[in-house]
Amino acid sequence: MTNVTRSRPLSPHLQVYKPIPTMVMSIVHRITGGALYFGTVLVAWWLIAAAMGESAFDTVSWFFGTLVGRLILFGYTWALLHHMLGGLRHFMWDIGRGYEKHFNTRLAIATPFVSVALTVLVWIAAYLAR
Repeated sequence: MTNVTRSRPLSPHLQVYKPIPTMVMSIVHRITGGALYFGTVLVAWWLIAAAMGESAFDTVSWFFGTLVGRLILFGYTWALLHHMLGGLRHFMWDIGRGYEKHFNTRLAIATPFVSVALTVLVWIAAYLAR
């Protein structure tokens, strides 16, 4: 009897794959989607505190005003915008556009830069609106 598995090709592992921008952005899109679950809990905490009264709201406001709280909010803002841009890329593909390899790669490379720039712009606008 011959060994049947010897003639079958092995499945490639992570060591074989070369990370390309679209693959990395797909992974980051999934990570930011997971991070948005945590951020939604923070939004719920803020809303519940607002409904509970001034004391609870002051506690949440104090936390979000600390350095750690602001870093978390900044990260949440970035995750939200980055995930939104990834969703727009997927929407573009759903309508049949953007499949060209070079365009798709350039879009994947631009996504983190645009998401960071938009995050900074949102925070600047928020501080100016204060």
